[in-house]
Amino acid sequence: QVQLVESGGGLVQAGGSLRLSCAASGLMLSRYTMAWFRQAPGKERESVASTSRSGSSTWYTDSVKGRFTISRDNAENTVYLQMSSLKPEDTAVYYCAAAPATVRGPARANEYLYWGQGTQVTVSS
Repeated sequence: QVQLVESGGGLVQAGGSLRLSCAASGLMLSRYTMAWFRQAPGKERESVASTSRSGSSTWYTDSVKGRFTISRDNAENTVYLQMSSLKPEDTAVYYCAAAPATVRGPARANEYLYWGQGTQVTVSS
């Protein structure tokens, strides 16, 4: 059974940092493109960042470029999202997701097969 479990969310002041983790079980992470998505209350889910299975290629949505970094440790079967200079508009539930390794570039939700349950990130002003 495939499971993706996010952790590391919480409440932080604007300008602060958080590191999200996504621990995978039931699949070999090195075979999958991984991504982070987020969904704020009343808004549609949006893609945040993605990383190729080796980690050599990454993609970020414009609003987080220069502030967020996606990384992965395939040996630990874990993906990370380092978030810095957080803004109130980053408040959302953050989800990690796995797609076949053939999926590249901007993350499109319908291409992702497995999803975590999400972790809440709240940024206060």
